[in-house]
Amino acid sequence: MSGTLPHFLQEPDDAYIVKSNPIKLRCRARPALQIFFKCNGEWVHQNQHTSLEHTELGTGLKIREVTINVSRQQVEDFHGPEDYWCLCVAWSHLGTSKSRKATVRIAYLRKNFEQEPQGMEVPINGMIVLHCRPPEGVPAAEVEWLKNEELVSSLEDINIDTRADHNLIINEARLSDSGNYTCLASNIVARRRSATATVIVFVNGGWSSWTDWSECNVRCGRGVQKRTRTCTNPAPLNGGAFCEGMSVQKSTCNSPCPVDGGWAEWTMWSVCSSECERQRTRECTDPEPKHDGRLCDGAALDTDNCTGDLCIQDRKLLHDVKVPQADMESNNDVALYSGLAAGVVTVVVLVIAVMLYRRNQSEYGVDVIDSSALTGGFQSFSFKSARQGNPLLMNSSMQPDLTMSRTYTSPICFPDSMEKELIPEPALFDPLPDLKVKVHSSFMVSLGVSERAEYHAKAPSQTFPRGVVQEIGGGGGTLGGRGKNQLTPVQPTLVSSMTTGKRLLRTSGVFGHGGGRLVVPNAGVSLLVPHGAIEEDTTWELYMSITQQVSSALSDEGQEILLSPEVTYGPPGLTLSCPVALTIAHCADVSSEDWNIKLKRQTQDNSWEEVMTVEEESTSCYCLLDTQCCHLLVERPGCYALVGEALTQTAGKRLRLAVFGNMEPNFLNYNIRVYCVDDMPHAFQEVVSMERGRGGRLLEEPKTLLFRANSFSLQVSIQDIPQFLWSIKPFTTCQEFSFSQVWASSQSPLQCAFSLERYSPAANQLSCKISVRQVKGHEQILQVYTTVAESEKDTVPFFTQSDCTITSQTGSRAFRIPLSIRQRICATFDTANAKGKDWQLLAQKLHIDRNLGYFACQTSPSAVILSLWEAQHQERGDLDSLASALEEIGKVQSKHSTSVDTLDRISKTIPSGDSTINCSIEELDTNHT
Repeated sequence: MSGTLPHFLQEPDDAYIVKSNPIKLRCRARPALQIFFKCNGEWVHQNQHTSLEHTELGTGLKIREVTINVSRQQVEDFHGPEDYWCLCVAWSHLGTSKSRKATVRIAYLRKNFEQEPQGMEVPINGMIVLHCRPPEGVPAAEVEWLKNEELVSSLEDINIDTRADHNLIINEARLSDSGNYTCLASNIVARRRSATATVIVFVNGGWSSWTDWSECNVRCGRGVQKRTRTCTNPAPLNGGAFCEGMSVQKSTCNSPCPVDGGWAEWTMWSVCSSECERQRTRECTDPEPKHDGRLCDGAALDTDNCTGDLCIQDRKLLHDVKVPQADMESNNDVALYSGLAAGVVTVVVLVIAVMLYRRNQSEYGVDVIDSSALTGGFQSFSFKSARQGNPLLMNSSMQPDLTMSRTYTSPICFPDSMEKELIPEPALFDPLPDLKVKVHSSFMVSLGVSERAEYHAKAPSQTFPRGVVQEIGGGGGTLGGRGKNQLTPVQPTLVSSMTTGKRLLRTSGVFGHGGGRLVVPNAGVSLLVPHGAIEEDTTWELYMSITQQVSSALSDEGQEILLSPEVTYGPPGLTLSCPVALTIAHCADVSSEDWNIKLKRQTQDNSWEEVMTVEEESTSCYCLLDTQCCHLLVERPGCYALVGEALTQTAGKRLRLAVFGNMEPNFLNYNIRVYCVDDMPHAFQEVVSMERGRGGRLLEEPKTLLFRANSFSLQVSIQDIPQFLWSIKPFTTCQEFSFSQVWASSQSPLQCAFSLERYSPAANQLSCKISVRQVKGHEQILQVYTTVAESEKDTVPFFTQSDCTITSQTGSRAFRIPLSIRQRICATFDTANAKGKDWQLLAQKLHIDRNLGYFACQTSPSAVILSLWEAQHQERGDLDSLASALEEIGKVQSKHSTSVDTLDRISKTIPSGDSTINCSIEELDTNHT
């Protein structure tokens, strides 16, 4: 056997050098005296070989194994026509043998894909093809697919094929196939991920079956019946198209009229009976009653004495026997009518008594108004305009128009409690045309009386535009004409800049040591300047303005949106001894923790800096976020705004929806305009201003819609148009706003319009539905009932709210808490006791117990807490919550009798619903340490 040629038991394999790690090539042969490697045609030096030799036990033949190392440098230095290669040559006594060639290559995988998958939208049951060409590499990369970071396997799902040239093919798309797909390429060197491709499988809406025809809408004659269907078979999903066509179908119908029954002729008299009576009958067959017609009135059987009442029965004439029965029936009738008459008299007496009682109660209610309606700093009123009947309205009332006032509960002007005896009561309401004012008297409520005092005032013949108030009593724009702490009617101005394109809604007022309140009308923005914030013998003209423009407060990443207007207060050089309370409306849904909301301030170079996030602790600023507005405690004048970043797809913001309409000059076309704006008062006022210029009319009460951050669009559609009276252009019944348009709309109103044409000028009634819905989200229905032929009426502007353009108020009347009570509360709670600072407990009971470090840095923490409470409760006119908080604190600190006595005296001096508080300084300060 020693004379045979060498036989290779192991030949060198192809190898790849990863990074800088050398590889080993190995040969093993039997029988072999020597084995050497030959690389690229040249022998490898003997010193680079590592040899092992042993004798096979069964045959006694020598087995030799040789190993060499090949480095990355060797491969890179080789510049041949082919790849770097090596083979083995083994010697025996008989000759030599050569092994196979083994190639050695440097492994790599480039970063960029030659083709990345692209996102797509496909209908359900459609085919999905995602292409992927991996980066160039040695060895060639293998491709896998991920869906939402999970591996996709064609072995587990026969509907998926991943074998066709690295592509992912889904033969029939299902809703569950929607997701984020990633192509994953890998070899022995690295792993690369492609860009994510979003696949959306959508479902186009389909109509359900028609319902059965409804009953005819008339009981007799020609009428209309209808049937309906819904877009639910299937419902549109993931942005699928809404159903085209009508959801309601109407048809004429004829209902048979009721036929009342009529008597036929009497039959012949029967033979005289043994009782001396004869009978005859008739039937209700001329005609027979049909279709719910009435039956015949009267008797079908008639009897008569057939002997002229001379027939004798039981030795008495027959008519003598029947007389007592007739007399008894006559007596019963008299008793019945007597009882009915007595009942009617009783009811009349009760009605008269009730009317007299209600008249007394009404007169008592007017007295309550005289004594309390003008005493509070702010009172709650309800404005309701008269509405006319309309047969198309489900609630039998005329649709609202642009110029009709609505019902609101908010501060009504700034009534002067010290001057009520100088103002005739009707004069207070003169600027408010034809309003019905209802005041809930706290005195009556405390007694359990549910009656409301009513005051009616009729407007003068002229009307006043927004920003102008009628002079009352000749006072030159002030109530009563006094010089001190007078109410200053300041007309808000709209300033336009030709250079910047900004529009400013601005108001101003002069304030001194007594402080006061400044309000931007109809904007949800106000400024509270506490008492003592301005030094004595010093006055400042403070101003506030709202900028309506494309905001620059948002970050460059594009993930933030503006949640409030940009509000500026000044002047810049204003110096204050304590923070002011700035209230700004916002449109964020803060019911859940899905937002990261920040307060930003504009710097001198017109850039924006972050002041704080609303949830963080800060000693430079305080932020209290309510459902519809944000209350800020700030010391530096400047421009402030709230911006937000959605943390999840459930984050939402409120949209205000309104529908307006007007007839075109040709009197045939009627335009309906639907607006979607951020739910902030000043943004909606821009819409009202636009529509006032167009002559538009508000067709339905504005509603709110929660718009989620789920990337789905907003659809606006018009439905249930009377098809026999009105027509609309095809394919215009549904319009859509993309998600980005709505989400980043800021304060710019989104508008879509529908143009309807009536077949005849006689068709002056229009009813339809406006559906506003977010795909896979919430929906609101705006119901339109209007008379298009009705002429416009000259009435007060639609949103002339209760501010009455008096935008500033100074002195004590600007505050809910009288100054004497405020000073006593501060003196009590700013003093430390054995358990710590009392003001901390005050903040806790007033639900202002977050970021207490801010109050600790203030000279008077209690005063700042009360200023924030004032700003938070400016829409409510009583001090119940403050009195309740003081009472609870007194119970908590029951062990400290001195504090309890003081708190109890303070809380008892705050009657419910009345801001006229009298407190004895000597009583409050007695025993107080």
